[in-house]
Amino acid sequence: MNATTTTRAEYCVIACADAWRDNGEVLASPMGLIPSIGARLAKHTFSPDLLLTDGEALIVGLDGAVEGWLPYRQHLAMVTGGRRHVMMGASQLDRFGNQNISCIGDWQRPDRQLLGVRGAPVNTLNNPVSYWVPKHSKRVFVARVDMISGVGYDSAAAAGPSATRFHRIPRVVSDLGVFDFATPDHSMRLAGVHPGVSVEEVRAATGFPLALPGEVPRTREPTATELRLIRTVIDPEGRREREVPAA
Repeated sequence: MNATTTTRAEYCVIACADAWRDNGEVLASPMGLIPSIGARLAKHTFSPDLLLTDGEALIVGLDGAVEGWLPYRQHLAMVTGGRRHVMMGASQLDRFGNQNISCIGDWQRPDRQLLGVRGAPVNTLNNPVSYWVPKHSKRVFVARVDMISGVGYDSAAAAGPSATRFHRIPRVVSDLGVFDFATPDHSMRLAGVHPGVSVEEVRAATGFPLALPGEVPRTREPTATELRLIRTVIDPEGRREREVPAA
């Protein structure tokens, strides 16, 4: 890896880290390698008040050392009060942010069984949820998900105020770009592309029309400090490059 060249995986880390920018003191719950690197980078730099956990019952520091106990009752209070920001994966996502991690095909007789609904409904209705997709394709970005696990904007609106109070999808990050729902109808918008990726490439790999801003920006360049942290402190083994190989 060229020490002066930012890789696609590192742009993905930066885009994930920026999801937690200005979040303040919330519980950051990244699910997956690159989101985890991104959350740690955010805490190292511009979001020092983030709370990171071991995924079970402890609050941990940047080096993994235990800093506190997170009893289940307190965890649920944060989850149900909007004081948590999750970044999950998705087997399918549609244009309004409905997510599927349960099954492919008719849920009564699915072609493929996946993880199951898990905690996706509780997450999406009670605290902000972003998504990470390591391989952008029409198989993931679909016109309509086969089953709703994570609740999208249209589904939350249909359910009424109790579902929309804490519902928010700040961003979706894929290996091609960054997406949000900053549109009048909360449909997915292409908010940025990673360097080396064209808008047409993203559109061709997406199974529904994307809203487009007047000019699509590129994912920002990491600072020298951020690159050093990624490469020598957070992920010195370079595992990020195996999840998102060089284009």
